[in-house]
Amino acid sequence: MGQFLTFAMVAPMASFGAIAVGERRDGWDRPARSAVLGLVAACLGLTRDDEQAQAALASDYGVAILCHAPGRLLTDYHTTQAAPARRNWRPATRAEELAASPGDLATILSRRDYRTGTWHLGALWPRRECARWTLQAIQAAMNEPVFTPSLGRRACPAGLPLAPCVTDGSAAAAVLLERHRNGPEARLHVRRRVFREQLAGPSQGENPLLVLDVADVAEHGGGCTLLRREIRRDQPLSRTRWQFGLREEAMLSYSEGLTA
Repeated sequence: MGQFLTFAMVAPMASFGAIAVGERRDGWDRPARSAVLGLVAACLGLTRDDEQAQAALASDYGVAILCHAPGRLLTDYHTTQAAPARRNWRPATRAEELAASPGDLATILSRRDYRTGTWHLGALWPRRECARWTLQAIQAAMNEPVFTPSLGRRACPAGLPLAPCVTDGSAAAAVLLERHRNGPEARLHVRRRVFREQLAGPSQGENPLLVLDVADVAEHGGGCTLLRREIRRDQPLSRTRWQFGLREEAMLSYSEGLTA
């Protein structure tokens, strides 16, 4: 048995960005590990230049995600103004950046992917006893976040409270399925209809997907069937330099009879 922190990642609109190169900004159908850890960091009040704290968060905790609904794809045609790059100059705000070069502004065109009606649940657990923050400390931060948590971009606030809950369980797969079936989100009704089905539609079949690191499958994916493995570049290396390492992710399907 171990302890886990479960929380909701529900939004009317979210953006699970992939590698961004050029004008096309693709998106995944589920949150990246870096996105989940970034949400936790925002709640804790960690800044991007706090390298030690960011490194501790990236290395000390395991993450699993139950994917109820990926949402519907929405592509936005995006235009923005940008000032020319300058060496050794970092403006404090975007307004300061634009005001410094009123005659040299250029327009950048891009297409960005969003997801509407997304519904995911997350689980966090310490990978070692001396992890920097206890699950109770992270729970308290999620209840009273320092920075506003969002799902991918600042324009994508959460549609429901994170509702963090520290719980005991045998594996991440079991505690996530228990929350999916009986958690606060599952009991939420609007006009006598289940809110989850109104916002996100039915689940992906009878058994929702579970994603987590391949290295964690043996301990925390018990009772689930391995569907496939994917390589993702979403392991945070440096938030200030915007560098991410490769990670092997397993996609699992819940099996009948699995309980917490």
